Amino acid sequence: MQGQVPSRGWLIVAMLFLFMLINFADKAILGLAAVPIMRDLALDHTTFGLIGTSFFAFFSISAVLIGFVSNRFPTKWILGVMALSWSVVQLPMLLPLGLVALFANRILLGFGEGPAYPVALHAIYKWFPNDQRPLPTSIIFAGVACGAGLFAPLLVHIIVEYSWRTAFGLLGVVGLAWCAVWYFVGKEGQLTDQPAASARTEGSTVPYARLLTCPTFVGQTIAGFASYWLVALSVVWLPAYLTKAVGYKPSEMGWIVAMPSLVQIVMLPLMSRLSEALKRRGLTSRIARGGLAYGGLLASGLLTVLLPYTTGFVLPAVCATLAFSLGGLIPILGPVMLAEITPSQQRGAVLSIGNAAATLAGPLAPVITGMIVDRGVTAGAGFGTGFIWAGAIVSVLSILAFLLINPDRDRVQLASASAQAAGESIPEPSR
Repeated sequence: MQGQVPSRGWLIVAMLFLFMLINFADKAILGLAAVPIMRDLALDHTTFGLIGTSFFAFFSISAVLIGFVSNRFPTKWILGVMALSWSVVQLPMLLPLGLVALFANRILLGFGEGPAYPVALHAIYKWFPNDQRPLPTSIIFAGVACGAGLFAPLLVHIIVEYSWRTAFGLLGVVGLAWCAVWYFVGKEGQLTDQPAASARTEGSTVPYARLLTCPTFVGQTIAGFASYWLVALSVVWLPAYLTKAVGYKPSEMGWIVAMPSLVQIVMLPLMSRLSEALKRRGLTSRIARGGLAYGGLLASGLLTVLLPYTTGFVLPAVCATLAFSLGGLIPILGPVMLAEITPSQQRGAVLSIGNAAATLAGPLAPVITGMIVDRGVTAGAGFGTGFIWAGAIVSVLSILAFLLINPDRDRVQLASASAQAAGESIPEPSR
């Protein structure tokens, strides 16, 4: 039960919530400042899309590299160095620098932020056992929601009243403050687990070729790719769509961008609790975790298709809120399912590799959408086509992913592979 988790574990959860809040505020600032940046630097939509894409130049590479490092070194120091790097690269944007500096900012920021979420989850899974992981995972991901959304009105206010450069600098200062606190309160958990409950496999590993090709890993990677397509779309282009195509004022846009985060802050912990309850009632992980997560992703895809067809003041805001919030269980319950099938000593690398593959959607979504917008007769028509294509891709991939995943089956098979590699055998569980 939760009383068995040390209180320090929940303090780490709180700090990693703030860690991810800063992380996604760093990402969101580009989209929130899209219109003044394009105006000040005289950029078209394709060039701005390339700037958004440049963030992902080394994002996946650094995620994989640091993921393997996190298998061997304390996550406290890895997380601290990452956060320090984000903060430092934001500060030069206070100066009157141009397009090259903005590209450099996004590339360096992406390199530092690539491993952030999987390493944060690897760190917290050292404090919480498998059956208690959905709730702390949802709290950490709520930091993503706050950084991408709830922080938006404040950042928009700073952009409008001061400048977009001031907003970049503020995020750098906030990041440095987090690093100072983390130095004193960060601590490593000691919990370990295996892909199956067998004392004879304790300390054993599974060949990475088996881990990375098992259907659950492949399915979750596909779902993560679809989910991240929507994340990249919302971070880079949703603010511009709401102002240029729908006609919202910047202040109105800031609050609408925040609405998916408000929904997720309430919804995700409740749905995580529901997932835990369904698991305790004997439902398989495929249903209790995958069914909830992938069903929400499918709903997000369909609503994204509908978004360009909504009119008026209220309907576009409601549709955007639901489209960019209902898929939020993928980065929560997806990693929990991957952790089920992965030995602890390989978990950091597997979570990071899965995240790296999924976030390949990051460099694709902004630039493809920007090219579609520039080819539209009007900005509104171009945005509409881009959002329809995005929703269709997400919907199809969510169905495919659900057909692949089966954590309970794959956990047993991978445990058997681990035992065989160690020269042992374990019996098949009763079905």
